[in-house]
This record gives sequence, C-alpha cells and structure tokens, in this order.
Amino acid sequence: MEIVESILNLPVQDPAEQEFSSADLTWTKFGTAEHHDDVALIPYARVDEFIIGECSNVECPTRFHIERGRKRSMGSLKEYKSDEYLEYRLYWCSFGPENYGEGGGVLPSRRYRLNTRNRAARPQSMRGCTCHFVVKRLYARPSLALIIFNERRHINKSGFVCHGPLDKDAIGPGAKKIPYISNEIQQQTMSMIYLGIPEENVLEKHIEYVQRYGGSDATVSTLASQYVRKLGMIIKRSTHELDLDDQASIRMWVERNKKSIFFYQDTSETDPFILGIQTEWQLQQMVRFGHRSLIAADSTFGIKRLKYPLCTLLVFDSRQHALPVAWVITRSVAKSDMAKWMKALLDRARSIDPGWKINGFLIDDAAVEIDPIRQDIFYQKVWLE
Repeated sequence: MEIVESILNLPVQDPAEQEFSSADLTWTKFGTAEHHDDVALIPYARVDEFIIGECSNVECPTRFHIERGRKRSMGSLKEYKSDEYLEYRLYWCSFGPENYGEGGGVLPSRRYRLNTRNRAARPQSMRGCTCHFVVKRLYARPSLALIIFNERRHINKSGFVCHGPLDKDAIGPGAKKIPYISNEIQQQTMSMIYLGIPEENVLEKHIEYVQRYGGSDATVSTLASQYVRKLGMIIKRSTHELDLDDQASIRMWVERNKKSIFFYQDTSETDPFILGIQTEWQLQQMVRFGHRSLIAADSTFGIKRLKYPLCTLLVFDSRQHALPVAWVITRSVAKSDMAKWMKALLDRARSIDPGWKINGFLIDDAAVEIDPIRQDIFYQKVWLE
C-alpha cells in the first residue's frame, strides 16, 4: 500500500451506519517509510459514534479510556502542517496498557493525570492490551477529525489476543484454577452457540474438548458451565434479530459484518441465497493448516427458523483436531453456485499466501457437485466420507 506524506488529499468518510468502527473505514498509510500509521478522516461530530462502534467489537468487546490529551486555542499557531491538532486525544483499550496478569508488569508512576472513568472494572482485568488510537481535531479544519490507529488488534506485547471471547487464557482472580481454553475449543464452542444448539449439548461437548486437552478434574464441569453460559451471553448481546423479515435481517447483518463475509449472494428470481462466513482467525487457520493438506466439508441442516443447510469447512491442526475455518449457508449444490463461493474463498486465502493450495477435499454429501473442486477451482481429488 502506498504511503502518503500529507493528509490534504484524503477523502472524508462518513459511514451511513449510526455507529461505526474501524472495519467500516478505508485506511491509508500516513508517514514515512520508516514510521507510518493507518489514518482516516471523519467528521469531528461523529467521533463518539466511532468510539462506540469500536467498543462493540464482537471478538474483543471493550471500552476505551483517554490515556492522554492536549488542546490548543485557535490562532496560537502562525505556521502549521496539515495534520496539526486543535485537540489531541490518545484512546487506549481499557484492558491495557498495564498488565496485572502473571508475568505482567505495572507501569511506573505517571507524570500526567489519567482519566479513570472508563477503565476496566478491576485491576486484575488489566491484560496489557496494546490496542490504541489517536483522535486529532484538525487545526486547519476543525470540523474534521483525523483518526490515527497505532495498533488495531487487541493483543499484548507478545502478540497474543489478551481479552474477549478469543482470549486463549482465563481472565480474572481465579485464572489459575480455570482449565486452559485453547483457540480451537473457543471457536468450536462459539460455533455451536451461534447455531442455536441447546446449552446442555454445548456444555457436554465443551467439557469433552477441555478434558481432551487437560484431563478430567472435579471442577471442570462447574467452571465449564459458567464459561459456556458467559460465552452465550456475550454472543447473545452482540447478535440479535435485526428485523422481523428474515431477508431484511440478513441484509442488515451482512452490512454490519462485512469483514467476516467472504461471499454473499441475495435471493433473486435467478440466483439462490448464499452466505459465506469466515472470521480473521479462521482465515489464518485455513492458510496455516490447509496449505498442502486436506479440507473437509461437514454438512448439517439448520435448526433455526430459516431451515437452511449449513456447510462447515474444516482443516486439521498438528494434533489432527478439526478446526472450523468457514461456514457456507445455502440450499444450492449446483455447480455454478458452488464455484462462486469456492473461488471467493480461494482468492481470500491467496491474498494472504499467493502460493496457497490444498492436496484434497473431503465431502459428506454425494449430491454435491465435485467439478468445481476437481476441475474448476481447486484442481484436486475429492473423497466421499
């Protein structure tokens, strides 16, 4: 991506959504080759809506506090650059920057006043999160705000997700007593909750996953029950029926979750409904474990009101455990329709690794058209399970 040295030609972005986040903006590299950040221009009046949207991240729900702030008065500068500020605020995820967890460190005494109003509720919640951004109200154009994202991911200094549903480690004062929850277990449990599988069935499977990794323990069942219930609440708060009309609801959901959609085709007189879902984490696992390996398709029938077939694409990690790396919801198994979403999925993987390819495809439905797999898209062998 080209690096720009001036913000004068940056477009002002004003998303239609009432609340929006970084996923709804187009980012530009600003700075020098040695040091640059992602920036975007938005109306200053919409800064609060951006912050609310950024706090509503499904994978890492959080709050942001003002870590540092400065102001200038109009007329105080005789000469100024295009990115000089009238107001400057550094927003930091409230699960950082301090880390009160095991192996973490507390920052030395600050020389500046810290706004503690929006901090994480308890000191033990401080996980060393490095996600932070700057909002500059521009001196030359006070009606605009320059968003500078220094770190968009909710990770610690070691590069690991450090809070939210995708955090592989337990958080809180009882963390040492809670079984290890890997990303694989997290994703499998979340997948079942998303599908609407009854909580007792999800809990049973979740306990199986935990025991497979860490052995059985008397406290596992109790803690697992609390964990599944809490995870269900997080998902329920972040996903809900958006409209009484299912089709309208889907359109709204797709619009709000663009970064997790790899293919979408709305229902029409000539085309069937197709929805392909893949999170950033799933894409990384598919590229990592699917390269020169197998991909399996597990077909199940939806149990919610839409009654649509659901195809879960799986890869196998180093322990040969299946990881869900994408979901495809559609009734169509026609060659032309399968080719559409398969090509979109392949293109997405190759945007990360241009040489990415698989060695074979496992299917469990004899009605599936195999030509897109064998001849048109993947050019690989197909096995029927």
